[in-house]
Amino acid sequence: MKPVLIALAAVSLLAGCQRNAEAPAQADAPPAQPQADTQVTEAVQAAPLTYSRDTAYAEVELTLPASVIPYPDLHASLYRQEVQGMRAFVEGAQSDHTEFTGEQSLPPYSQTVIYETAGQSARLLSLRENVSEYTGGAHGMQSFGAVLWDKTADRRLQPSALFRQGADLAVLDQALCAAINTARTSATGAPSNLTVAASDDWSCPRAAQTPFVLVASTTDGRIGGLEFLIGPYQVGPYAEGTYQIVVPQNAFRSLIAPTFAPEFAGQPRQSGDVTPRGAVTQAR
Repeated sequence: MKPVLIALAAVSLLAGCQRNAEAPAQADAPPAQPQADTQVTEAVQAAPLTYSRDTAYAEVELTLPASVIPYPDLHASLYRQEVQGMRAFVEGAQSDHTEFTGEQSLPPYSQTVIYETAGQSARLLSLRENVSEYTGGAHGMQSFGAVLWDKTADRRLQPSALFRQGADLAVLDQALCAAINTARTSATGAPSNLTVAASDDWSCPRAAQTPFVLVASTTDGRIGGLEFLIGPYQVGPYAEGTYQIVVPQNAFRSLIAPTFAPEFAGQPRQSGDVTPRGAVTQAR
């Protein structure tokens, strides 16, 4: 029996050595793949911050600010909306160039869309949209847009939602018009006497019909006013360019909807005409 016991012991010892030899191999196995970053959602992955396309017929370019990344629905919707528009712009440019039969060749079109972060508070985020476009002719054109986002509700707001329901915005219309006249007088060197209901070629736009963005306040984390974005030809000839006019919040405080009133306080860091010089897009 002793030889048998010795043989069994030897087999057990050999099996144990084999198990010990296999253990390091298991320890050295490739680690499990890390889980996807929960902060990088499918919406963000599908919506970069930039887009561009350059063809023989048109050149387009989009830039979004990093401030949209924490809000995937806003990020994805803006990217999708603008890219669809740019693809249609390129297709339209190709169609125009194909059909053009003039003696001189038609120059390529161009469209640049840049979104910038304007003012924001704990609840509200505001984006300014600058659009520069050239589709032939003596010069290009610039236009504006604006986006207002409710961070708490995670949804886009219509500009009218900022004001009390049924509020009469005549006070804001007049404040905007007075600031426009001051800005035009300074820019042109000639008196400006536009009114909201002028019968002349030019008149002041109504606040509710003019894109605007929020403006940072001297009080941290609050909104100090509204910046109204006025394109070429709206209040004067093309040569005057664009106007960006800031109206302080104390000029329209009573008009703000109660739910958003806590977001406003203090004064804007700059009031009146805040137009960057050279804002008008020139011809290519």
